[in-house]
Amino acid sequence: MKRKVWYVGVLLASLFILACSSDAMDDGTQQDDGPVNVSFDRSAMLRNWADNIIIPAYTNFNTNFNAVVAANAAFKADVSVNNLVTLRNAWLTSYQDWQSISMFEIGPAEDNDLRLNINTYPTDVQAISEAIANGTYGFDLPSNRDTKGFPAMDYLLNGLATTDAEIVAVYQDATAGQGHLDFLEAVVLDIQSRVSTVTTAWTSGYRDTFVTNDGASATASTDRLVNDVIFYYEKFLRAGKVGIPIGKFTGTAAPNTLEAYYSPENSKVLLLASLDAFQDFFNGTYFQGSAKGESLASYLVALNSVKNGEELENLINAQLENARDSFESLGVFKEEIESSSASIADAYDQLQLVVPMLKVDMVSAMSIAVDFVDADGD
Repeated sequence: MKRKVWYVGVLLASLFILACSSDAMDDGTQQDDGPVNVSFDRSAMLRNWADNIIIPAYTNFNTNFNAVVAANAAFKADVSVNNLVTLRNAWLTSYQDWQSISMFEIGPAEDNDLRLNINTYPTDVQAISEAIANGTYGFDLPSNRDTKGFPAMDYLLNGLATTDAEIVAVYQDATAGQGHLDFLEAVVLDIQSRVSTVTTAWTSGYRDTFVTNDGASATASTDRLVNDVIFYYEKFLRAGKVGIPIGKFTGTAAPNTLEAYYSPENSKVLLLASLDAFQDFFNGTYFQGSAKGESLASYLVALNSVKNGEELENLINAQLENARDSFESLGVFKEEIESSSASIADAYDQLQLVVPMLKVDMVSAMSIAVDFVDADGD
């Protein structure tokens, strides 16, 4: 009888110790059904994201977009081919810069629907023409998101006519030229205002809110941003830039839905910029630098996450490299699609192979629940 009582006492004591140990594991990286890790510092990862990646990317965008504003003012004052080319080059630089911030649709960007206001495509050419004719733009209306932003600039700088001289002639036209100049200026200033608003919010308080919310719940910064960047990769990078234009989900190719449709050589440029930005974020690489901080990759290392005998962070990086190589080998996306080339479909498949590693393997290892539904049927 004494032996039974002693065993019961030991068992109860052991359970008490385990319970206390479990309560002490409060860094949020664990769930009862998830991998065990108590050493990874989520707050350090949030600081790296905010201070070394997100805020520098926004700051860089604003600095470079000042060149767009200046070039547009010069073009409006002196409508010429040279000034058109200068403005177009500044636009492309900023469009590439945009790829480094588009994935961060959290906090002030989410509050301001930044991505939808800046980069909704295809642009609505008929609505733009009507707005120019009427002199009323309605940029604050959700229904007019496809009449502004970078895609509208693509049309206004590249799609009004076939040659640069013909495009300039539109802006010089005695009847409609001023309306085009005014609309273009309004588009430029709308982009500047919206990104500046979000940047100011980040540097005026949201940064601290973001970093201090370092727990492990659906509303914590890590969980939310991980969901946001996976959603961005799947819906905007993979599907928006490639899958929809090649007809992956409908069976009908739609090259008119390409990003930068009116300057087809730029669709590939923007896709690669987006892919680079995503991979740098995954690895915690400082914006426009080589140094690295805590990241999703280092988080997976800390969790000792392995798939098929390989470290998961290495598998993800290798597949992102495969996707990049596939796209770099392609020609102009529009031409690839119109010629029914199998190469761009194969490149899409390389992008797709990353999705389950992010959306299943990575989030499972980190005990993060996916908070959006995959509705594209793949």
